[in-house]
Amino acid sequence: MDIIKKPILTEKASQLTEKFNRYAFKVDHRANKIQIKTAVEAMFGVTVTAINTSVVAGKAKSRYTKAGFVSGRSPKYKKAVVTVKDGETIDFYSTI
Repeated sequence: MDIIKKPILTEKASQLTEKFNRYAFKVDHRANKIQIKTAVEAMFGVTVTAINTSVVAGKAKSRYTKAGFVSGRSPKYKKAVVTVKDGETIDFYSTI
């Protein structure tokens, strides 16, 4: 099971990083906090002090096409906000 899918790079997530030394990730929906902690520590070599998880509901999407009105949903996902020990940082662009 690939636990960490990708980092969330939004304005809100970058504000968390600047103010509170927290990083947001999209993670596997079956992963628990212990598995997420070990995966982040192994991948980035940092010390994790706290983890908050939430399931983000998918947005309802619709559009009008030649065939008529089409509606659907984007998929839901699990988000993990990871707090890292003071003085340590995660550089997302070095692992590309």
